[in-house]
Amino acid sequence: MGNQIQVIRGMHDILPADMPAWNQLEDSYRSLAESYGYQQIRTPILEKSALFSRSIGEVTDIVEKEMYSFIDRNGDSLSLRPENTAGVVRAGLEHGLLNDQQHRLWYCGPMFRHERPQKGRYRQFYQLGAETFGIAGADIEAELIFLATRFWKRLGLEDIDLQINSLGSSESRKQFKQVLVDYFRDNYTSLDADSQRRLETNPLRILDSKNPDMQSVINDAPQLKDNLDQQSADHFFDLMDILDYQGVSYEVNPRLVRGLDYYSHTVFEWVTDTLGAQGTVCGGGRYDGLVEQLGGRANHAAGFSMGCERLISMLVNQKKVKNPDTCDVYLVMRGAHTVRVAHKLAESLRDQMPQLTMLVHAGGGSFKSQMRKADRSGARIALILGESEIEANSVAVKFLREDKQQIDIAQGDLAVSLANML
Repeated sequence: MGNQIQVIRGMHDILPADMPAWNQLEDSYRSLAESYGYQQIRTPILEKSALFSRSIGEVTDIVEKEMYSFIDRNGDSLSLRPENTAGVVRAGLEHGLLNDQQHRLWYCGPMFRHERPQKGRYRQFYQLGAETFGIAGADIEAELIFLATRFWKRLGLEDIDLQINSLGSSESRKQFKQVLVDYFRDNYTSLDADSQRRLETNPLRILDSKNPDMQSVINDAPQLKDNLDQQSADHFFDLMDILDYQGVSYEVNPRLVRGLDYYSHTVFEWVTDTLGAQGTVCGGGRYDGLVEQLGGRANHAAGFSMGCERLISMLVNQKKVKNPDTCDVYLVMRGAHTVRVAHKLAESLRDQMPQLTMLVHAGGGSFKSQMRKADRSGARIALILGESEIEANSVAVKFLREDKQQIDIAQGDLAVSLANML
């Protein structure tokens, strides 16, 4: 056992016992997103590294420290995707989806970041997300917020709060960055090494620092909302007006900047205090400049992504995982020469009853041991096929969860009878 290969640090197996929660999460999101008119898109998990350095930003922690990158046999630098928005934009440009068109898209899949593993933070993690293109107003941002809010309700999750902010236009943000640089230069000795390094390249990210020793200087820093141009302020007011009219509760958090460089105007996060340090379960906003940044014509874009592992933890902790449907039927064989007849009967039932969940016993064993396995399977009914039943062209039906007498049913009538029983 000493040479046994184990899972890579920071990555994890999702075992059969975990799957009911995952299926509940993914199936609920799929049906909800499609009910809003969003279409699914799937992109490769491997992309050219330049895609992420150009979109996320070369001086972000993700690109500088966290990407899984390597040189392939052709000499190209490739990376496992650390997030999916850049890949969706790349796909949209490559396939002509963003030329004077509106699109609402959703996705689900694994992302990769070489971070320090901790509860709720993995090196391979899964995200559900939505991306919209070609829609300029605050109304699409409100729709994204409505969709996510409805998702929490559909899952039955509690203690998730919405925070919003505006980063303004690229021009107002550029002016604000200079104000911020001047302020932090005056407080240079209060900054940690990462923030000192970011001061000239990405000062907005300093506001996102979680270093407790820096919270005082961050709290006293100039606020972006005081430096918005009129158009950006009007856009943010429009969003708040729609949310207020719908009765969506939120908090304006002037320190909310998100961790990726491509955001502009509205940013938002849903946070919880039930998961310890990893309190953000969903985040997004508007990123109008990203399409042009990646080589396309200027286009409007907005979206969000949510961390599946964190939502799964909340589903489990809040006891919101629905029990999966148990097996309907367990088919037991008794006596010699019954296996092939049993499988023929089982396949006939599956033809007639596509929704039936049925386990056919395999691997031999005594009748008594087969019945124990039938009971442990959670099946409601055991079908018993022995030599006498084969001769009579019938099946014995034993009720495992109800106090009813065992009965015999003709094989030709079995599908209709099972449909009535189940």
